Amino acid sequence: MAFTSSSELHQAHQAKIKHVFEEVAKVVVGQSYMVNRLLVGLFTNGHVLLEGVPGLAKTLTISTLAKVLHLDFQRIQFTPDLLPADLVGTMIYNQKDGKFEVKKGPIFANIILADEINRSPAKVQSALLEAMQEKTVTIGETTFKLDRPFLVLATQNPVDQEGTYPLPEAQVDRFMMKVFVNYPTKQEELEIMRRISNMQFGYEVNTVLTKEDMFAIREEVNKVKISESLEKYIIELVTATRKPKEYKLDHEAQYIQFGASPRASINLNLASKAVAYMEGRDYVLPEDIKEVALDVMNHRILLNYEAEADNVKTADIVKALLQKVPISK
Repeated sequence: MAFTSSSELHQAHQAKIKHVFEEVAKVVVGQSYMVNRLLVGLFTNGHVLLEGVPGLAKTLTISTLAKVLHLDFQRIQFTPDLLPADLVGTMIYNQKDGKFEVKKGPIFANIILADEINRSPAKVQSALLEAMQEKTVTIGETTFKLDRPFLVLATQNPVDQEGTYPLPEAQVDRFMMKVFVNYPTKQEELEIMRRISNMQFGYEVNTVLTKEDMFAIREEVNKVKISESLEKYIIELVTATRKPKEYKLDHEAQYIQFGASPRASINLNLASKAVAYMEGRDYVLPEDIKEVALDVMNHRILLNYEAEADNVKTADIVKALLQKVPISK
């Protein structure tokens, strides 16, 4: 059997990634941006927080992607009465053997959809976030390693906030990106309406990427080059959120309560490499960093009450950063 050269392997992976989008599009109309960001998270071992109103096919997109990638998928509906044991598992007494047995919870899968994560109490949220960070789960006295890849995709509903438990900033920071899912275009919504009214759903999708492919792609993403000047540009962008006045962001400074954490610079680097890779390049351009800047930073810049009063959003702050922070030479 002939060995495949690294360039041929790279091209094969690029073709497969393109095929992933085509397979998901069989079931989901639009939402290619969401699929792109989910793949960025998968290829860089980063978790993704999705925010959008109900009915935007968040759950359908994620479950379809899991099928295309042939990964174990579990959807967990977070509710106020959910317990940590419902998530990670528990010890059950077996009367026949007279011993306690471990009953694993739904978190033992490759892709976890934590639906409406802000509906459950802090104990359940922290159990999930611990698994995200440590990639392990302890039940009783036994610690289990979670299967690789392990990706948590959590959703938040921006409307109907009564009876919710908003994630603290320190916990939200563990998500690589916070992606806002927007309404479909008029043409896309027309296509959705026609499909449903004609009973055109339940399409079969084919498996495109295996786990081995994903691990190989992760290695290739790690090898994407980023110049020293762009590394410094990432640091300048993140520092500007902490010391905006030093970057002539006087107007924006009045709205920023806390700047982005060091996780922002780490994830900007990783996400820009993944975006460059999916564009077919082995090097990062400034545009790659700018493309993912909002997704990586919009949950890491904490705004004050003045921003809320003046209707200033995190996107406005990030837009100003990208305009005013120069690229180092």
